[in-house]
Amino acid sequence: MPGGVSWVYTGDSRRLPGSGGSSVKVTSSVFELGAVGPNQWPQDGIPEIAFIGRSNVGKSSLLNALTGRKHLARVSGKPGKTQQVNFYLINSQFRFVDLPGYGYAAISQRERASLARMTQSYLADRGPLVRVVHLLDIRHDPMKNDIEFHQWLQQWSASLLVVATKSDKIGKNLQINQRNRIAQVLHSPWPVVPVSAEKRTGLDELWVIFETDLRQRGLMEG
Repeated sequence: MPGGVSWVYTGDSRRLPGSGGSSVKVTSSVFELGAVGPNQWPQDGIPEIAFIGRSNVGKSSLLNALTGRKHLARVSGKPGKTQQVNFYLINSQFRFVDLPGYGYAAISQRERASLARMTQSYLADRGPLVRVVHLLDIRHDPMKNDIEFHQWLQQWSASLLVVATKSDKIGKNLQINQRNRIAQVLHSPWPVVPVSAEKRTGLDELWVIFETDLRQRGLMEG
């Protein structure tokens, strides 16, 4: 594996928005595989950043925006589309991992339990995991199962990040209020980052955090 990463964004030939804290370039991003059990997970040990959230919170749209690919992750209006652990290889050096969502009623209780076990198995046993990103819709206060799920995530990950999606749907002042509200309701010590996949805002802030995570794993050059 190469020792350094060229961090200038080239996914769609546009510079990532933001204040200039990160200069990420995604030179390649591919869907690697969808796995239903640990025996199918990649075994090369490269760092992984996992994304999870309520069904239809915008995971696929965010993954596409971060990589500059319109169709890397399939966007669907059907709740419960992600029913496996999806691995995306980025720059041949690290992965984004799309974990099954929660909070949908379109599947059976048995299927929900199976997805919960799959997610727990990944979080508990995955050595290469460097960050878990919990996605919430910024337009709404966290629901009871959002809060319970966030507390559950804290048992399995020392490095959580809360991302408030669809920030373009509300005004700037309300964004600030909702970001603070989400942090308060979740009792979360981790930052809450508002993002919009559609307007591409907040992406640079995420890359700054991811860059630090990857540097700590020795992936990036100082």
